[in-house]
Amino acid sequence: MEEFPQRFEILIVPQHVEGRAAADLAEVAIRSAVVEATGELGVSGYPHFAGGGMVAEIDPETRTVEALLVDGFELDYGLSARVRAVADSGER
Repeated sequence: MEEFPQRFEILIVPQHVEGRAAADLAEVAIRSAVVEATGELGVSGYPHFAGGGMVAEIDPETRTVEALLVDGFELDYGLSARVRAVADSGER
């Protein structure tokens, strides 16, 4: 069984910057947060992640955000969520 990251950084960016690599998107992100796996599955069937005011269901294989709330609200039109892996430093 393949191990998937237990932590991701979610970057909230304007949709017009969609073509960039996730590492470059950090420069134009209007908000970001590191989320950690909660050990639960979300309604979508994908793992549930939470942290920094964000709650997400992320497909860890494709790194697709299947569901996302930011401070309890859905994203406004014109914004997009992108995901990148975060190295596990062992800190909590």
